Amino acid sequence: MIAIIDCCGSNFASIKYALARLHQKAVLTHDQQIIKEADYVILPGVGHAKMAMEALKAHKLDKLIPGLTQPVLGICLGMQLMHAFSEEGNVTCLNILPGRVKRFHSNDMSVPHMGWNTIKPINSSTTHGLFDGVKVQDYVYYVHSFYAEVTKFTLAQNDYITCFSAVVNKENFYGMQFHPEKSGKVGARLLENFISNAR
Repeated sequence: MIAIIDCCGSNFASIKYALARLHQKAVLTHDQQIIKEADYVILPGVGHAKMAMEALKAHKLDKLIPGLTQPVLGICLGMQLMHAFSEEGNVTCLNILPGRVKRFHSNDMSVPHMGWNTIKPINSSTTHGLFDGVKVQDYVYYVHSFYAEVTKFTLAQNDYITCFSAVVNKENFYGMQFHPEKSGKVGARLLENFISNAR
């Protein structure tokens, strides 16, 4: 069973439908026991980092999530919340991953970064099971005004305005800055790979 944490935004239904198409049972919850017992956990997010952290703290999930041992996937804001700090509300986040989440600044390119763009695996990341069946520079769907810095835990990046982490992984924690549930066949394959290869 997959637990989708329902504290951080509004894209829960599309994620649940995407998982249903992969014949995966998912439940929306902020119940600590259900989350601890789930086979997989997804932390989605559409919204504001500070408000999302306040919602997680209200349910004491800011303490629970970093200690989870099953595969955990952060999507968009959910991935950003896995980092140490976000400039969106100047808030301390879950500190699972190092690095700061910063705001895009550009006089020439539009913010938010919205629409179809690529994922570019870094070096040996192309052999990571998460990318099985995914071609280098396949297109996925982004919507974000803030980005996570590239660190040693970055598996794939994008270079809109500046280089940023598109896919991250540290131990059992994974993150995707884009929305796999809105990224067609490529996104479906990435979700399927997370479920199949993350253990």
